[in-house]
Amino acid sequence: MILGLVTAVAASACYGTGSVLQAVGSRRSAREEAAASGAASGVTEHGGPSLSSTAKAVVTWEFILGTVLDFIGFGLGALAARLLPLFLSQTIISANLVITALLSIKLLGLRLKGLEWASIGVLCGALVLLATAAGPEGGHHAQMAVHWWLLGASVVLIAGGSLTVRRLGASGAIVAGLLSGLGFGALGIGVRLLNGLQPFDLGQLVSDPALYVIIIGGVGGMYLHTVALQVGSVNGATAALVVGETVVPGAVGVLWLGDSSRAGLGWLAVAGFVLAVISAVGVAYFGQEETEVHPAAEPTVPEPARS
Repeated sequence: MILGLVTAVAASACYGTGSVLQAVGSRRSAREEAAASGAASGVTEHGGPSLSSTAKAVVTWEFILGTVLDFIGFGLGALAARLLPLFLSQTIISANLVITALLSIKLLGLRLKGLEWASIGVLCGALVLLATAAGPEGGHHAQMAVHWWLLGASVVLIAGGSLTVRRLGASGAIVAGLLSGLGFGALGIGVRLLNGLQPFDLGQLVSDPALYVIIIGGVGGMYLHTVALQVGSVNGATAALVVGETVVPGAVGVLWLGDSSRAGLGWLAVAGFVLAVISAVGVAYFGQEETEVHPAAEPTVPEPARS
């Protein structure tokens, strides 16, 4: 349990730092492209980022560093998903929202509203309740039909979600964040279900649909999260991601994989889970409009000298 908690917290720190660095890279790329080619450059007819603008964002050094941290977080999160109940591991990992919010003040120059701070405080309290109530994790096995259903749902989610977000354009940040969270949630479930790890069996591993759920959920979730960071509030998009990657995996773990709370503390686990989701929704709602502490000043052009 202790090792699982430590790895989940470390994964949360990596994901939170990575999100802000990716936002810095995405926004710098968008500013440079707009300055070079005009304000409408890199924007679709619906007002969202084009595929080319997203591709340019992911090659900035900030975005690359953030992605490296995401990969480290993925490895730590995968270990946590094997060691803890999913409702606990995914919720702790989703607490990267706190780190994202704090770093966005320093690196993006944002100012958080009082209600955002209150929501973050409730989320921290909810995590304490969950850690107190969590019992041992359940099993790692489910019928193969569940693996195939999960793969089909992941393909539909990522493909349909990408098309939907492109249609929504500039108003799709929260939707993109939520869909990216569902993709990462599917990834967490896939890690938990993956066959061929204990003992290691390469043939069983590559033939398991759960492996491709992990790939599709990770890549698709990353793309949708990048879009969300390009068009909307970093805190709002990340909070929506928190809801997506927490609710579904937590429910699957309890309903089908045997995750449970300590004897007599089921009510505390439910309370902590509900509070965590509500507080994340609160951050998403109250943080939709970002407020800069020091807005960027418009460049001034010196007047010509008078003769």
